[in-house]
Amino acid sequence: MRISERFTPQARVTLHHGDCRYLLAQMPSESAQLIVTSPPYNIGKGYERKRRVLQDYLDEQAEVIAACVRVLKDGGSICWEVGNHIAGPQEVLPLDIALYPIFASHGLKLRNRIVWHFEHGLHCSKRLSGRYETILWFTKGDGYVFDLDPVRVPQKYPGKKQFKGPNAGKLSCNPLGKNPSDVWIFPNVKHNHIEKTIHPCQFPVELVERLVLALTNEGDLVVDPYMGVGTTAVAAVKQGRRSAGAEVMRSYWEIARQRVDLAAAGLLRTRPMDRPVYQPPANGSHRESEEPSASTTTQPRLLRQSALGTAGRSSNGFGSR
Repeated sequence: MRISERFTPQARVTLHHGDCRYLLAQMPSESAQLIVTSPPYNIGKGYERKRRVLQDYLDEQAEVIAACVRVLKDGGSICWEVGNHIAGPQEVLPLDIALYPIFASHGLKLRNRIVWHFEHGLHCSKRLSGRYETILWFTKGDGYVFDLDPVRVPQKYPGKKQFKGPNAGKLSCNPLGKNPSDVWIFPNVKHNHIEKTIHPCQFPVELVERLVLALTNEGDLVVDPYMGVGTTAVAAVKQGRRSAGAEVMRSYWEIARQRVDLAAAGLLRTRPMDRPVYQPPANGSHRESEEPSASTTTQPRLLRQSALGTAGRSSNGFGSR
């Protein structure tokens, strides 16, 4: 697959090495159907330039969000995935609350505040351990794309039937599955996850695939201004969409290119969307559902080689997962 480094409307995939504001400036107005990303949280990690005053961080976010709104189509969606900013000693400030007024100031409408729950992470000693992040799903206008069928999940009681009335004997639920709701449970990408690279804060591909399938049509453009190792681009390519993203860290950008090439060839190993988080074994023994170990996968070494660069999100935030 040919991967462009500069955006053109004809490019199937654009992976820009540099500040996302340069990429967004290249893009025509109203050209993207979906923007999905996760910015740094301004918590002083090594991949950030430095911990900034919160208002400075929000001002920078506002600049990027304004550029995203310009390139978003009418009827398009923005999905902004964030966690908590630690404002002081053990004081939590939810970034989705701080960022909401910025999106609302552009006339965007919040359709869902999606909770992504995961089981693994750092253990806190002076507060409850954080095991979720949120995705703010905004739309530009009311005529937005939303296709529920591709993202339905299995019914809790799939064979349940009506027992009385005119529909007696008929299924009482949709045979295609149920609405996945606004609480999503996906494993986060830790050391034994099949998709693991050197990036410490990757999205799982299946999470982005759900957004891509529900909020776009085949051939639409999906943009990730904080691209990281290219998970959004991978999900877009797998589902027949075009993609554009930016990343300032060269090591992450190189990994993103490799992952997209592998995905286009059908060779990138990802966790299937329909795999349960935990499947109790038939023999009653207690162990996690089988997940190929990162050490046994055949992914190219570049995806795992820590010597490529400092682990983390983009150093200035313009490159996510």
